[in-house]
Order: sequence, then C-alpha cells, then structure tokens
Amino acid sequence: MKKAFREKLHMSQANKERLELINQIIEQYKQQGYRLTLRQLYYQLVSKDIIPNRVNEYAKLSTLLVKGRMAGHVDWDAIEDRLRRPKLPYLVNDIPDAINDTIEQYRLDRMREQDSYIEVWVEKDALSNVLYRVTQKYGIRLMVNRGYSSCTAMHDAYKRFRFAERKNKDLFILYLGDFDPSGLDMIRDVTDRQEEFGVYPDITHIAITRAQIDKYSPPPNPAKVTDPRAKDYIREHGDTSWEVDALNPEILHNLLITKIESLIDLDKYNEILEQEKEDKEELKKIMKKYREDETDEEED
Repeated sequence: MKKAFREKLHMSQANKERLELINQIIEQYKQQGYRLTLRQLYYQLVSKDIIPNRVNEYAKLSTLLVKGRMAGHVDWDAIEDRLRRPKLPYLVNDIPDAINDTIEQYRLDRMREQDSYIEVWVEKDALSNVLYRVTQKYGIRLMVNRGYSSCTAMHDAYKRFRFAERKNKDLFILYLGDFDPSGLDMIRDVTDRQEEFGVYPDITHIAITRAQIDKYSPPPNPAKVTDPRAKDYIREHGDTSWEVDALNPEILHNLLITKIESLIDLDKYNEILEQEKEDKEELKKIMKKYREDETDEEED
C-alpha cells in the first residue's frame, strides 16, 4: 500500500526516474510472491547497471527509499526488514476461531517417511523468507547462522542429527553463503565442528558457487582484506568476492527445490500431502458439528 506522510517530494528528476525503475522491480517480484530486503533491491539495481556497486550508493538508495515511501511513491509493504520484528503471543477470539486456525495450519511431518534428514543452512537472515518458502513446503528445518554459528547452536544441531541417525536417516546440510573468505570457510567450520561432536552430515554448497557466478554474472565486491582468511582466498580466487543476496530470489528458490527433490522420495512426500488433505476434511466436519451443536443450544 502507498500512503503519503509528507506532502512534497524534494528530489532531482534523476531520482524521481530512479524511483520509477525501483517500482518496476518491486512490482516484478511482488507478482512472483517475493518481498525484497533493501540489500536485495540494491543488487537488482546494480545488476541492471542502474547504479554502480559502491558503499555510498547503498546508503543513497536507503535514503531515496525513505523519501519515496514517506511521500507515497513507493509501497510500504515492498521492502522487508527481517531483523526488527515485533512479537505477539498467539491468541484467538473463541473456540471456532481456534478450530479454524488448526485447520489452516494443520500439517503432518512431510519428511517422516524419508530416508534423508535435510536441513538448509544460510549465512544471512536477509534470505530467510526467500528460502522459507521452499523449506516450509517440504517440512525442512531452516537454520539462519548470521555468520559463524555459536557453540550452542552447533550442539543443538548435533542433537537433531544424532536423533535422525538413530532413525537410520542419511544426514544432509544444504548451505547458502557468500563467495568470500568467511562465506566459504563456514563450510569447513560446520564440517569440523559437527565431526567433533561425532556426526557427519553431507554438506552441499548450494549457493553462491563459482559456477553460478560464471553463469549469472552477479555484481562483484572487493574481497575483505581484513578478514583473517583473505590471504588464502585471494591466492585461490583473486581479490573479488560475491554475496549470495546478489542472486535473483527465483534462482535461489529453484536451486533449492531441485536439490531437495533429488534427495527425497516424491511419492512418499505426496502421500503425506494427501493424508493432510483428508485430515483437514475431518477437521472441517468437527467444526461443522460444533456449529450445529452451538445453534441447537441457542434454540433451547
């Protein structure tokens, strides 16, 4: 929704034209069901050669979007802040409301009959909603590390993997992170730390990879020379790095679906979906019976 809180938009003609291009990009992704973070929008503008890939341009874009939204030129729902989220306890209005919620949210464990136990790990929270569209579909855990993971989070992961091992499941981590000194090293870090706990998940680097960089030509960044791993990275890959956010959300979406479906039995997965559908019909019958009983009580 667009709503103005400032009467006038004081900016150059060039910035007004840029806002129109921004709205076109936002609308394109909205039609695909995506909300962009500021950084994702920035990379879309860079990849289309609308702005150069410089730190000051990112700051300018942030300022421009504030002005555009406050003046009612950009949809308030177009940009998502995935860090600053208010929390409210679950609540309902009455019993029918609770039953309707149950019907709407009812899900079986869609991976319970699978031989594979899969988790998706991502370096950045900025991609969590893009990836969650896929992981929630299949009933797979999404783990947001926000850089190197803590000891507590690693041990919690070990307990999940160990539990899956006891059910004779094969263990998989699908990893998404930056192609830079730390982003690549996190794969080594996860491997070493899980092996220290005594579990050995198969870790697959889903994105961003060298092959994807060559194929999609995402906007590059200078390698972070202050990173303690920079020396080895530069020797092997040069002094350029790439952020996973720079890949189109639809590309990430499709990459993840393809990999997950290569690891699961789709017939078993679809059987669970069919059971969910049948169970929901039963819940709807319960809801109908409750309403009929309520009506009878009122008449009495």
